[in-house]
Amino acid sequence: MKKLIALFMLSGILMFPVITKAQDAEQDTAAQETTEIVEQAAPAAPVVVDDEIIDEEKGFHQVIKEKFIEGDPTYMSPVLICLILGLAVALERIITLNLATTNTKKLLAKVEEALEQGGIEAAKDVTKSTKGPVASIFTQGLMRYSEGIEMVEKSIIAYGSVEMGRLEKGLVWISLFISLAPMLGFMGTVIGMIGAFDAIEAAGDISPSLVAGGIKIALLTTVAGLIVAIILQLFYNYCVAKIDSLVNDMEDASISLVDILVKHKLTK
Repeated sequence: MKKLIALFMLSGILMFPVITKAQDAEQDTAAQETTEIVEQAAPAAPVVVDDEIIDEEKGFHQVIKEKFIEGDPTYMSPVLICLILGLAVALERIITLNLATTNTKKLLAKVEEALEQGGIEAAKDVTKSTKGPVASIFTQGLMRYSEGIEMVEKSIIAYGSVEMGRLEKGLVWISLFISLAPMLGFMGTVIGMIGAFDAIEAAGDISPSLVAGGIKIALLTTVAGLIVAIILQLFYNYCVAKIDSLVNDMEDASISLVDILVKHKLTK
């Protein structure tokens, strides 16, 4: 019995290194498999090139440039030209109209003071040295003072129409570009749709990839034309409102001038 126990103990001592090596091998295999699973599940680390962060967000001008190219410069360029020319005319009109604005109350006070102190000639000097359509109308009216108040009124009315025509100069071009831009956009739309249907006819099948290009051009040119028309319409309405304000000032100031001249004639 003792020999049997001693044999089992000796066998255990001899087999212990083998069992230990097998367990170590199994542990290494399990650790390797776990590492592979973790590597497969983990997301790839971001690659940094030259330690610089690439900003994927595009600027507004870059987006506009891309859409302009995608819409085909052949059809987008005329719309852009309408925008540039329309804005140029509109800005010129806005500057001119703002320079034509006159403080009519102050001018009337100066004219009345000049009439009392130096007569008609002094009043003419005041109006000639003042810029604006109101001062020009006053000058024309004062030049006819010797012919009577009725001639002064007729002269003011006639020259007022001339000044009004000068104020409205250039508005017809803005109106033209407002109408022309959407038309050019719609023309690009029609041409783009024709190209899409030609592609369908050539392929003999309706595929989204075939018609997408033509439809995209059609939509982009339409949007561009409408945007240009909206922008120019805002400037046009501002100019019209400014002209109406100036015309009202001219009419009110002209009536006040006639009243001042009548008063001056009666006092003299």
